[in-house]
Amino acid sequence: MSHLVLAPLLLPLAGGLLPLLIRRGALPLERAIGVLATLGLVPTAIALVSQAAGGEVLAYAVGQWPAPFGITLVLDRLAAWMLLVTAVVANGALLFALGRSDTAGRHFHSLFQFQLLGINGAFLTGDLFNLFVFFEVLLLASYALLSHGSSPARTVAAVHVAVVNLLGSTLFLVATACIYSAAGSLNFADLAVRAAALPPDRLGLWQAGGWMLMVVFALKAAMLPLGFWLPGAYGAADGAVAALFSVLTKVGVVSIIRVGTVVFPDLDPGPVVWFAAIATLVLGVTGMLSASRLSHLAAHAVIVSVGMLMVAVALFDRAGLAAATYYVAHGTLATAMLFLVAARIAVVRGETADLLEAGPEFRGRVALPAAYLLAAIAVAGLPPLGGFLAKLAILDAVLDGGRAAATFAVVLTATLLSIVSLARAGSTVFWKVGPARGETVELPAWRPAAVSGVALLLAGLVGLVVYAGPAYEYADAAAGQLLDPGRYVDAVLQGRSGGGQ
Repeated sequence: MSHLVLAPLLLPLAGGLLPLLIRRGALPLERAIGVLATLGLVPTAIALVSQAAGGEVLAYAVGQWPAPFGITLVLDRLAAWMLLVTAVVANGALLFALGRSDTAGRHFHSLFQFQLLGINGAFLTGDLFNLFVFFEVLLLASYALLSHGSSPARTVAAVHVAVVNLLGSTLFLVATACIYSAAGSLNFADLAVRAAALPPDRLGLWQAGGWMLMVVFALKAAMLPLGFWLPGAYGAADGAVAALFSVLTKVGVVSIIRVGTVVFPDLDPGPVVWFAAIATLVLGVTGMLSASRLSHLAAHAVIVSVGMLMVAVALFDRAGLAAATYYVAHGTLATAMLFLVAARIAVVRGETADLLEAGPEFRGRVALPAAYLLAAIAVAGLPPLGGFLAKLAILDAVLDGGRAAATFAVVLTATLLSIVSLARAGSTVFWKVGPARGETVELPAWRPAAVSGVALLLAGLVGLVVYAGPAYEYADAAAGQLLDPGRYVDAVLQGRSGGGQ
């Protein structure tokens, strides 16, 4: 394996550190560094997806320390897929932020890159300790990005998120201690081998550590009853920051998949995950219906996408994981686009901002309503965009299960209510004119960078439809790879690595 697997970590690391060395006031140079580092992630991710598509799990031993003693990065189909999704969302969010969000406070571009470092590292890491480290990196950056601009609402939201996630980090450490005490290792592949030979007196400690990990990852994924922190935080964040945050919940989801298939395949978390997923769907769609701001509606749409995703993950079979892998790309891009459109609407409506109430009249411009319509179609999962195909795949995957009827009822009802809430929000924003603000609004011109950011996310959504066949074949192959943990273990422990072994 080549050293290319380090690029998703080195690019944001360099992109985050270099602006800190530049004198204050050199914002154009900071922007150039941030854009180049983020753009570089796209061809890197495409190359890694191409490399992973061959089917081999590729391990990289950092510093030539062999597993399980050193730091191991592992690239499989799922990790490469998530790196590509992250790269597309990050570029869309950063382009949208140029000239507006990045001027609200200092060190925006460094924080943005450190966020990417934590996200990419969490997808690539092959051991539990470094997963904790990358979690902390992305969380520290997210606290600062959430409060960027220093508004009271954002500061309060950042404090709430920090407190909740500090509790989660504490539980993560306790779980890690339990697992290490039971098995004597933290490397995923090594744990998979040792789990089969654990003495009976350590099984209780081992399983306790596994369930605590599931709770931690459910908190990161914002699943009910642990997702109460997300709507207030994402709804208060800057639009570009919230768009990037759309990826954060997927870090928790991927961690559940990774640990559930490699380390704890006998834990059988499926029933618990299913109940939590259904509850998350209900919570999310209820929040969408009751939202008073478009940004809060988008935040609850993230919860809906997590619930839909986890309905498929809860099956822990090939059909379910394939549907989840395809849906995770669509759901992340769709909610990110909705956040950007909501931020644009807040700018052009003046004092009314993104409140779902009558406001200024729009005339003569169709770009913003068209962008909202496309984002709403994507979030609701309607044709012709790929959310429709993804939901069909999820429903097909649950068809033969014992909970098929309940799943169909909740998923279809949630979809219908999502359509209602998005249609209500759009009609309120674009058609209802307030009595005191009935004057025509001269819309500020779109900034080219902002247009490019939204267009990039839309292009990603269209690409998932145009190339739905190859994308789903890749997703199905990724699911098959996940359900064959022996290949993962062999790749890590038998030395097929590019780190210098």
